[in-house]
Amino acid sequence: MSWLTELIERWPDMGPVLWIGTLDTLYMVLWSTVISSLVGLPLGVLLVTTDRGGLTPAPAVKAVLGAIVNVGRSLPFIVLMVAVLSLTRLLIGTTLGPTAAIVPLSIGAIPFFARLVETALREVDRGVIEAAHAMGARKTTIVGKVLLPEALPGLIAGLVMTVVALISYSAMAGAIGGGGLGDIAIREGYQRFDEYYLWATVVLLVIVVQAAQSIGDLLIRRLSHR
Repeated sequence: MSWLTELIERWPDMGPVLWIGTLDTLYMVLWSTVISSLVGLPLGVLLVTTDRGGLTPAPAVKAVLGAIVNVGRSLPFIVLMVAVLSLTRLLIGTTLGPTAAIVPLSIGAIPFFARLVETALREVDRGVIEAAHAMGARKTTIVGKVLLPEALPGLIAGLVMTVVALISYSAMAGAIGGGGLGDIAIREGYQRFDEYYLWATVVLLVIVVQAAQSIGDLLIRRLSHR
């Protein structure tokens, strides 16, 4: 375990760089989660409500939305990052840094979260929806006060899965100068053959993922026992 001793001894010197990398990773993941939630949630709702037997059946709309989501989910993230470089430069003014990385991260996470939203909503008991409809509730009311609240634990679980995926994506973003822990792993660890930076970034990424998963599990348990 001499490598562990050496890692502990070097930690004070690596600490400032790793701290900045961790903050950059959290920054990217936070804003990408917000954007993917704001877009992915209504997209997932539309996938359910426009399906056959949904609140507002529209097979053509469902087919188009489903195709868009499927294409987005089928692209490997590393390919997606390169494919949207022009869009990132147009929106941000640069393709480097944590802020620029938010663009491909969000685009990659939106279809992923939308499918999880769709799955969570489909698990809601149709009897509850039909009861609300029989009572004369409007479709928007059914979505906002019946469908989404009933699916809340599943939605939180889907959001946690999205956050974990975004942490993984953010590490890959370092391959094209996205910053964060992935950038440190490549620049300081791989390119300079410093295995201690590699191990340190792995440890920190595991800690961040575990923290996100633990918070999500706690919220799900509380919501499930309301």
